[in-house]
Amino acid sequence: MDIIRLPDQLGPKLRAARLQRGWTQADVARQLGITSQAVSKLESQAGRASFERIHRLCLLLGLELGLQTKAAGVSEGATSRKAAW
Repeated sequence: MDIIRLPDQLGPKLRAARLQRGWTQADVARQLGITSQAVSKLESQAGRASFERIHRLCLLLGLELGLQTKAAGVSEGATSRKAAW
């Protein structure tokens, strides 16, 4: 599992997941009912997108969004445990 810690790390992951499926930005746009330009913006500026739009794109791409609790004293590079609900 990849942990994304900075907003600029999200776009490349979204793009990689799209390309892994062999989809163009136009393919994704059609499925989400948005423009290809909007998909491009999601991939290049994901940190500025709404949670709803990122969530819809992740569902389409088969990606899971999750929250993790950072354990006290754990550095940024270490793995933290998943929050249970």
